[in-house]
Amino acid sequence: MSGLFRNPIAIGITLLLLVILGASTFAIVPETKQAVILRFEQPVGTAINRWRPNEKFGSTGAGLIARVPFIDRLVWVDKRVLDVDLEGTPVISTDQLRLEVDAFARFRIVDPLKAVVSTGSSSNTEQRVIDALQPLFGSALRNELGKRPFAALLSPERGQVMDNIQAGLQRLAGQYGVQIVDVRIKHADLPDGSPLESALARMRTARQQERASTIAQGQKAAQIIRAEADANAARIYAESFSKDPAFYDFYRAMQSYRHTFGADGDPTSKGTTSMVLSTDNAYLREFQGNR
Repeated sequence: MSGLFRNPIAIGITLLLLVILGASTFAIVPETKQAVILRFEQPVGTAINRWRPNEKFGSTGAGLIARVPFIDRLVWVDKRVLDVDLEGTPVISTDQLRLEVDAFARFRIVDPLKAVVSTGSSSNTEQRVIDALQPLFGSALRNELGKRPFAALLSPERGQVMDNIQAGLQRLAGQYGVQIVDVRIKHADLPDGSPLESALARMRTARQQERASTIAQGQKAAQIIRAEADANAARIYAESFSKDPAFYDFYRAMQSYRHTFGADGDPTSKGTTSMVLSTDNAYLREFQGNR
C-alpha cells in the first residue's frame, strides 16, 4: 500500500477519482436557480431552493447540497421571471373585425417539480414550458378578445381585458407549475389591404349611426324637458292668476294691446297700427276704466 502512494501515477488517478466522486456528490445551487433531483429519471422529494413569495435574498435554500453519486441527477429550473411571446395572432372581434394581435406574458415557475414532470423534460425545462404556454396563451387571448368589439382595445376597458386574459391563462397554466405575473397587448392591428378599408368604412358608418342616434335622443330629451317646463309654468300662472281673475284679465288685455299696437313689433312701425272699432267693443273694454 505504501508503494502505491509512492507512485505518482497512482496518486494522480486517486485524486482524479476523488474529484469525480466529489463533483457527483456535491453541487452548489445558485440563488437564481431551482433544482429537482432525479433518481433513475424519477423525481426524488421536493425541489431545492423553490421560489416562495416575499423570501429574502440570501436566506433561501441556495447553497451546497449533497446527492447520491452516479445515481442522482440535478435538473436546473430558472427561478426568475420569464417571457412568452405571441406574434400576429389572428382574432375576430364581436364587430366582425379580423385583428392581428401581438402580446406577451410574464411568468414564473413556482413549482419546478410539477414543471419537470408535466413537460416530461429532464433538460431545458423553461423552453418546454414556454412551448406549452404559447397555445394556451393564444386560446385565452382569442376567447377574451372574441367577446369584445375592437373599440374596447382603444378605451380604458383595455386594462380589464388584459386582467381577464391573465386570469384565463392562469387557470390553464397551473398544470405546469407556473404563476402568470403579467399580460400585455403590444399591438392589435387590422390587416393591410381591402379588409382594412372595409373595416374602416364599417367603423365610420357605425360611428355616424351612433352620432345620429345620440342627436335624436338629445332632441327627444330636450322636447320632454321643454314640455315639462311649459306645463309647470302654465300651472304656476294658473295658480297665481286664479287668486285674482280680474287682474289676470287686465294683464292678458295689456299683453294683447302691446302686441297689436306694435310695442312688441318692429320699432320703425311702432304706433302705425290703425283700427276702427265702436266705443263699446269688448276688445277695448280696458280703455273704458273701471266697470
